[in-house]
Amino acid sequence: MRFANRRQAGERLGQAVADLEPPNPVVYALPRGGVPVGFEVATTLGCPLDILIVRKIGVPFQPELAMGAIAEGGQTVKNQDVIEAAGVTESGFEQVAAAEKRELSHRVALFRGDVDQISPSGHTAVVVDDGLATGSTAMAAVSVLDQQGADSVWLAVPVAPPSPLGRLEAMVERLVILHRPRGFGAVGTWYRDFTQTTNDEVRALLSEARLA
Repeated sequence: MRFANRRQAGERLGQAVADLEPPNPVVYALPRGGVPVGFEVATTLGCPLDILIVRKIGVPFQPELAMGAIAEGGQTVKNQDVIEAAGVTESGFEQVAAAEKRELSHRVALFRGDVDQISPSGHTAVVVDDGLATGSTAMAAVSVLDQQGADSVWLAVPVAPPSPLGRLEAMVERLVILHRPRGFGAVGTWYRDFTQTTNDEVRALLSEARLA
C-alpha cells in the first residue's frame, strides 16, 4: 500500500478512526508532516485540531536515527537500545537534547503563537503523524497528553514498521495503523508525494481548522 500524499493518507486514516467511534475526540497532530494528515482526520471526525510539538533527539553522528525525543511540557523519552548501540554518553545525549529544546521553543512560538493548547482533559486525545520509524516522538507525545489528563490517548498513523509497536500498544488505548510493512525502509517510501510540509502550510491548516 502506497499513499498518493499526506492528505489522501489522512482521509483513509480518518475513516478508520471514525469507525472506532472515539468519544469526544481532539486530534493532536505532530508538526510538520503530521498536520496535513491530522487535518483530514479531524475533518472526518468533526472534531478540533491542535498540534503537539515534539523534537527527535538524533544520534550525534547519525541525526536521522532517534535516540529519544522531547515534547511540549518538558517530557523526554529515551530510546535506550539506540543509545547503547551507538555508544552515546549521558553528556552526549544532554548536549543534543539541549539544542533540540531550543528548537522546540522556537517552533512553539512559530506554530502556536498566543493560542493556547486545547486541554486534553475530558477528551480522547488522538495523536496523528504521517508515519512512525522508531516511535520515539510518538511516545513522547503520548506521555505528555497522558500527564495532561486525557481521558484516553489513541495513536493513529498511516504506516509504521512492526518493531516499535509492542511498546506503543502498551502506552495507548487504541493504536490505529493502516499499513504495517515488514520491509519498512523509511516513512517516505510509502508515499508517492512526500514533499516536505512547510511552516506556512502548518499555520494555514491550523487557521482553517479553528475557523471550521
